[in-house]
Amino acid sequence: MATARSGDTWTVTAPLPQATLDDAQRLACLRLIRSENVGPVTFRELINHYGGATAAIEALPELSRRSGRGRPIRICPRDQAEAELEAATRIGARPVFTIEPSYPAALAHVDVPPPMLYVKGRPELLGKPMVAIVGARNGSAAGLKLTRHFAQKLGEAGYVVASGLARGIDGAAHEASLATGTVAVLAGGIDFIYPPEHAVLYARIGVEGCLLSEQPPGFQPRGQDFPRRNRIISGISLATVIVEAAHRSGSLITARMAAEQGRLVLAVPGHPLDPRAEGTNGLIKRDGATMVTEVGDILEAVASQVEQPRMKSAFSAPVRVSTLLREPVADCSTTRLDAGSGRRRPQSASTERPWTSPGRDRRAVAGDWPPGSAGACRAPRTGTRGASRVPWPPACVAQFKQN
Repeated sequence: MATARSGDTWTVTAPLPQATLDDAQRLACLRLIRSENVGPVTFRELINHYGGATAAIEALPELSRRSGRGRPIRICPRDQAEAELEAATRIGARPVFTIEPSYPAALAHVDVPPPMLYVKGRPELLGKPMVAIVGARNGSAAGLKLTRHFAQKLGEAGYVVASGLARGIDGAAHEASLATGTVAVLAGGIDFIYPPEHAVLYARIGVEGCLLSEQPPGFQPRGQDFPRRNRIISGISLATVIVEAAHRSGSLITARMAAEQGRLVLAVPGHPLDPRAEGTNGLIKRDGATMVTEVGDILEAVASQVEQPRMKSAFSAPVRVSTLLREPVADCSTTRLDAGSGRRRPQSASTERPWTSPGRDRRAVAGDWPPGSAGACRAPRTGTRGASRVPWPPACVAQFKQN
């Protein structure tokens, strides 16, 4: 990835070359992703250095030897990757990699985007501008009504509504935007329906909308997989709207991730005595979220984002490929955020699902944060520096305006 500065802004190019992959290349990419100690950053660096997944896989044993590992690195077997792709085909899903043009443009430019997503339904929706709507699972009657109104009007204005298929606010957002376009991001495999009572809604989105998951078919989500899902919800969206959120709410994690990704964080205020409004009121009062009370507020905020789009640099400076596999790396789910601060403290390391690589910024993409804690969401500051002044790539803006 290359960056160029002009005045007080940075122009960011795509993190990976864009290319349409054939079946053999997709298989090689999947094998590379599923190999030991190859996380999203390492995947990007290997692809860029060797020019393709096949060559990168062939180079892994030598890289492992040079890194001083005590044992050879485990490379994903071909038959295992083929079985995963066949399982996806049986359920009507297909993989989309970051290097393919059909990968969501906005998500490709966040910190450490998922190297691959499984897509089921209408993939063309991923090329349109999106707004995320999330909130409490036990949403109030007023909150659910407002959510449906927001989702319907945003759809009529040309925006796709993204959410997490959870109970309450998420479900209401999907239902109201089915006719105009909705994207549901799943924490488990794309064939794992959760919650079970949304089976009918899940089936409809799989035909009329679009289902997304970074997990393999059949994967049952764990607690740490829901924050990972949330970073995708905010990453594919221009803005995230929080309708209702208690003091300890997963929606506040989504808000935090949206702010870190340089996206707009919008929140609906609520009655001070309603516990479901404690989180959203805090976002507005302490964390700089934009208050919205009607759909016009959302449209105005998102329009400014499209006209003068802003985003963070997707990655820091390239790292030497020979250092990528030198040591175990931390799983993002073992990183915590100190309450009331922006500092993370690493927990125990894991090499099962690495999300960063040695020598690079170890920022978590799905931290185990205390929801609702002080500093749960810090919206991008305005001014001449910072994430809010970094423009979207021109190609990304053109795609949004075209659609």
